[in-house]
Amino acid sequence: MPNPETALTGYRLTTAEILYHLPDHPSFLQSYVWQQYDVAPDLPRLNEFLKFWNDNLDGKLHSVRIATAGLLQPVAIAYADVQLTMH
Repeated sequence: MPNPETALTGYRLTTAEILYHLPDHPSFLQSYVWQQYDVAPDLPRLNEFLKFWNDNLDGKLHSVRIATAGLLQPVAIAYADVQLTMH
């Protein structure tokens, strides 16, 4: 996990679901999940990985679905409106 300084520079936990065609059976799709800390919105690490995939692997890419979550998020605190005592 990156240190807090990198979290402030835009790094986010990025998850990509990659669907690709099986090399031996192109009509079938296989799913691959990639997860890494990356800088949004350009996502250079993901783009580097996808370029590596296209250049070196046989499975042709079908689609990529991306989700990101910030590393520093405010804590949600909820206060109780009522206090009950049970015996």
